[in-house]
Amino acid sequence: MPLTAVRHVRKMRGGAQSHLLEADDGHWYVVKFRNNPQHSRILVNELISTALLEYLKIAIPESAVVQVSAEFVAANPELRMSLGNRSIGVEPGWHFGSRYPGNPARTAVYDFLPDALLPQVANLEDFRAILVFDKWVGNADGRQSVFYRAIVRRAGEGRPGFVARMIDHGFAFNGPNWDFVESPAQGLYARRLVYEPVRTIDDFQPWLDQVLHFPEEVMDQAWKRIPAGWIEGEEDALEQLLERLYERRKRLPELINACREVRSNPFPNWP
Repeated sequence: MPLTAVRHVRKMRGGAQSHLLEADDGHWYVVKFRNNPQHSRILVNELISTALLEYLKIAIPESAVVQVSAEFVAANPELRMSLGNRSIGVEPGWHFGSRYPGNPARTAVYDFLPDALLPQVANLEDFRAILVFDKWVGNADGRQSVFYRAIVRRAGEGRPGFVARMIDHGFAFNGPNWDFVESPAQGLYARRLVYEPVRTIDDFQPWLDQVLHFPEEVMDQAWKRIPAGWIEGEEDALEQLLERLYERRKRLPELINACREVRSNPFPNWP
């Protein structure tokens, strides 16, 4: 359901120069704006990726289309972005929001955990899952994730631990280029510890088979999520992109195997 921004919290790091906003559903969202310095296609990439990742049941934040009104922009002069030597304002309209995990005043979110704490992450297998996805969609960026503390349930008991969420899919489809990169290194997470369980291509199941047999109707649903104004005049280009994406899934085993050609093999137990 579309939401409306009601409070500005702060500017976030990153090339898209997103801002943290509170919405009228009582949650907070990291919002990427349609006139961001990277390209308006970044928002389309985020929404399509969200739909595909939800089907694959990979841990990502909930997303929403967030309306930023002209009155909200006028009331929050800090709602600006840098473009070269210029400062530009946010255009009123519909933008992409990724939900922040909790109240930012009380919930600490980390983009890095030391190796000693990584084994406390309840869903480390999602780093293998997201690599399947990143290779499929040609993510031209390194894998990004965030971590936060939560009660993790194992064997019926709840214990404090960490949960990972996979974020920032604006450079799927090579960002604004809407094509597919072929570098073996792209899409990999920098911390090789998360790939220690990998010994064969079968360690990327069940996600590999899920993509290989991906239903076309999920792609149709992804298209329908996109506000018409985001793709006006680019409908044909988007249709061609999704057709190439659907064909590309057949190459996934080859693309994952190619990661082993990186100078430092990311899979220490898969020689």
